[in-house]
Amino acid sequence: MRPSTLRALSRAAELTRQNRLTEAMLMAEPVILVADDIEGEEIRRWLLDHIADFTGENHEIPKELP
Repeated sequence: MRPSTLRALSRAAELTRQNRLTEAMLMAEPVILVADDIEGEEIRRWLLDHIADFTGENHEIPKELP
Protein backbone atom coordinates (compact mmCIF):
# COMPACT_ATOMS: atom_id res chain seq x y z
CA MET A 1 0.00 0.00 0.00
CA ARG A 2 1.30 3.44 -0.87
CA PRO A 3 2.35 5.58 2.11
CA SER A 4 -0.08 8.31 1.03
CA THR A 5 -2.95 5.79 1.12
CA LEU A 6 -1.97 4.62 4.58
CA ARG A 7 -1.77 8.22 5.83
CA ALA A 8 -5.24 8.96 4.40
CA LEU A 9 -6.77 5.86 6.01
CA SER A 10 -5.12 6.57 9.35
CA ARG A 11 -6.33 10.17 9.28
CA ALA A 12 -9.84 8.98 8.36
CA ALA A 13 -9.79 6.67 11.37
CA GLU A 14 -8.75 9.55 13.61
CA LEU A 15 -11.52 11.78 12.25
CA THR A 16 -14.09 9.01 12.69
CA ARG A 17 -13.17 8.63 16.36
CA GLN A 18 -13.75 12.39 16.69
CA ASN A 19 -17.28 11.96 15.22
CA ARG A 20 -16.23 13.78 12.04
CA LEU A 21 -17.50 11.15 9.62
CA THR A 22 -18.06 13.47 6.66
CA GLU A 23 -14.46 14.67 6.81
CA ALA A 24 -13.26 11.09 7.25
CA MET A 25 -15.09 10.03 4.11
CA LEU A 26 -13.70 12.99 2.19
CA MET A 27 -10.21 11.89 3.24
CA ALA A 28 -10.53 8.16 2.53
CA GLU A 29 -12.83 7.93 -0.47
CA PRO A 30 -10.46 9.37 -3.11
CA VAL A 31 -7.63 6.97 -2.27
CA ILE A 32 -10.00 4.02 -2.19
CA LEU A 33 -11.50 4.92 -5.56
CA VAL A 34 -8.13 5.19 -7.35
CA ALA A 35 -6.67 1.99 -5.88
CA ASP A 36 -5.91 -0.82 -8.27
CA ASP A 37 -6.94 -4.40 -7.49
CA ILE A 38 -3.80 -5.16 -5.50
CA GLU A 39 -3.90 -2.01 -3.40
CA GLY A 40 -7.67 -2.38 -3.03
CA GLU A 41 -7.12 -5.77 -1.40
CA GLU A 42 -4.45 -4.25 0.87
CA ILE A 43 -6.90 -1.50 1.85
CA ARG A 44 -9.61 -4.07 2.57
CA ARG A 45 -7.24 -6.09 4.77
CA TRP A 46 -6.04 -2.92 6.56
CA LEU A 47 -9.63 -1.86 7.26
CA LEU A 48 -10.49 -5.28 8.68
CA ASP A 49 -7.32 -5.30 10.78
CA HIS A 50 -7.95 -1.78 12.10
CA ILE A 51 -11.65 -1.77 12.96
CA ALA A 52 -10.81 -0.57 16.46
CA ASP A 53 -8.96 2.44 14.98
CA PHE A 54 -12.29 3.66 13.64
CA THR A 55 -14.59 2.67 16.50
CA GLY A 56 -12.32 2.82 19.50
CA GLU A 57 -13.65 -0.66 20.38
CA ASN A 58 -12.37 -4.18 19.82
CA HIS A 59 -14.36 -6.30 17.38
CA GLU A 60 -13.98 -9.86 16.23
CA ILE A 61 -13.11 -10.08 12.54
CA PRO A 62 -15.67 -12.23 10.69
CA LYS A 63 -14.28 -15.31 9.01
CA GLU A 64 -14.74 -15.52 5.26
CA LEU A 65 -17.01 -18.20 3.89
CA PRO A 66 -15.39 -20.90 1.75
